[in-house]
Amino acid sequence: MTPGTILRWHRRLVARKWTHPHRTGGPPVDDTVVALIERMARENTGWGYRRIQGELLKLGHQVAASTVRRVLQRLRLPPTPRRDTDLSWRRFLRAQATSMPACDFFHVDCALTLKRVYVFFVMEVATRYVHILGTTTNPDRAWTPNKPATCSWTSTTGQTTSGSSSATRPASSPPRSTRSSPARASRP
Repeated sequence: MTPGTILRWHRRLVARKWTHPHRTGGPPVDDTVVALIERMARENTGWGYRRIQGELLKLGHQVAASTVRRVLQRLRLPPTPRRDTDLSWRRFLRAQATSMPACDFFHVDCALTLKRVYVFFVMEVATRYVHILGTTTNPDRAWTPNKPATCSWTSTTGQTTSGSSSATRPASSPPRSTRSSPARASRP
């Protein structure tokens, strides 16, 4: 007999002796209880986990405070002090979308000259309206920061937007846009 054989026998003995289901936690929470927890948390923003647990106990549902916390976290409802003043990033962006532009580059490869042309554009987040502010073959450090400051346009929401309050655009170079106004045919 080798020591490996004895260790193998011992592992088998322990595996046979200590077999049990590997189930963790309690039984799953009923969907009606989850709906009650969500409703109580949304309608009573000042109630914490313990208060919701107590109210559920009055209604005949025995649930732990940690279960209430887990359910609220799964529903993405914050704890009591932050629940009524929650300003999530998505809600902030929706509130600011009417005046928020987003800018970036995209490139176009020219088939004739074999050059890559970079296009600088601004998109109005609220309407997804795209304004093309300029093109260049070399978007270097001197060209890129000056482009938003020298361009201004009237957004589709009716607000005049510019990169700088003192920026002016010569009348000879109006801003280009991807949206074109429909042509009107004159009738005699």
